[in-house]
Amino acid sequence: MTKTYTLRLILLTFFLVNSSTTQAADEPVKQLQAFLKSSKSLTADFKQVLINESGKPTQTSSGIFYLQRPGKFRWNYLKPFQQEIVSTSGKVWFYDTDLDQVTIKKLDESVGSTPALLLSGTISLDDNFTMEDQGVDGEMQWIKLLPKNQESSFKYILIGLNKGSLGGMELSDNFGQLTRIYFTNVQLNPPIKPTVFEFVAPKGADVFSD
Repeated sequence: MTKTYTLRLILLTFFLVNSSTTQAADEPVKQLQAFLKSSKSLTADFKQVLINESGKPTQTSSGIFYLQRPGKFRWNYLKPFQQEIVSTSGKVWFYDTDLDQVTIKKLDESVGSTPALLLSGTISLDDNFTMEDQGVDGEMQWIKLLPKNQESSFKYILIGLNKGSLGGMELSDNFGQLTRIYFTNVQLNPPIKPTVFEFVAPKGADVFSD
């Protein structure tokens, strides 16, 4: 699986959480609602683990995540390779430092028809997913999101809450791969400089725009 596909997969994953208001009665879903409603901005360190069909980790990466509603985010992958995903003004920039390549897409094109726009506040969880309480594993309360669209690229998405805040996510795709993301040092509603969500293609980089 290419790094570009992996980055887009994670982008899709993180766009899925939004600020919609559901009427689900179970408490874990209400906790998820409360977190999403209160998170206007967010920063966190993350570790991402890709797991193959045999259940073995194939790649681990880490970095920093920034979010600000509406529609702004930045993923800085720092190890083992440097990558950037930046979203603002309805566009998404994918920068691969190894290839010295920038790909620019419209936000809707980047996420396609999949259950997307997590944390953007533009779609309804109720309309796009069936939500199920998965109980507690370790220190986290897990909620499963099952796409209602049968053409979705995802089998399911798990969102883990740690003491009412974002603690982890798990994405199972239709290619047999599992992606797990763990968050630490989560800061809710911190001030974030506008320049964090700006992206200028490095001089000499190849730039592709859809």
